[in-house]
Amino acid sequence: MTRKNSALILAALLCTTLFVTACAGDPNRKTKIGAGVGAVLGGIAGSQLGDKSGTNAAIGAAIGALAGGASGRYMDNQQKELNEKLKAEQARDVLNLTRLDGDALKIGVASDASFAVDSSTLSGSAQTTFNKIATTLKDYDKTAIHVVGHTDSSGSDEYNQKLSQQRAQAVAQALTAGGVNTQRLLTWGRGEAEPIATNDTEQGRAENRRVDIVIKPIVEGQESQAFSEPPYLGS
Repeated sequence: MTRKNSALILAALLCTTLFVTACAGDPNRKTKIGAGVGAVLGGIAGSQLGDKSGTNAAIGAAIGALAGGASGRYMDNQQKELNEKLKAEQARDVLNLTRLDGDALKIGVASDASFAVDSSTLSGSAQTTFNKIATTLKDYDKTAIHVVGHTDSSGSDEYNQKLSQQRAQAVAQALTAGGVNTQRLLTWGRGEAEPIATNDTEQGRAENRRVDIVIKPIVEGQESQAFSEPPYLGS
């Protein structure tokens, strides 16, 4: 498929997505619209319309993909660069970088280090951190980037869902401002559903308030997998 044809497919899919979502809403869906075309097509079309294979493959083809055997080294190099750039943040224990199945990477960032209480506005120091992340993600452009917001169990389910979505969107916008292609970005709000610690203590609740960035390699012939919903990220 040529890049020109891929762009035409993306445009057609976007029009279809907007038409369908305007006619039929789903108040229970967890996928939320994030920054730019990538989030619209990958998020809504993938989960609400059920067209994960065709839509996401078209997005991946438009962006470009890795040969099957090259993804491991590609993600190894990206992980090494991220570790180098984020040394200071890891030393302060405000984020951690781990490897997931399928050569994916996860950057877990403490919300308390990024947002004020009950706010979705990024602090100045957080913007600096996400700009560092964006610099690497921009260079390693054969990946899909999922920004997943989480909260603790304080407050109502509805409030936590909305706040987690807004914080994921704020991080996605920061990555976009740092030069990351919007077609690669999807956002997900998971509220309080995926804790990594107990919500019975203040320390545990602080750990649960976080944003995860899941980075998946786009592999030729398996493009839809890169844009599929990230796995359960709780413990």
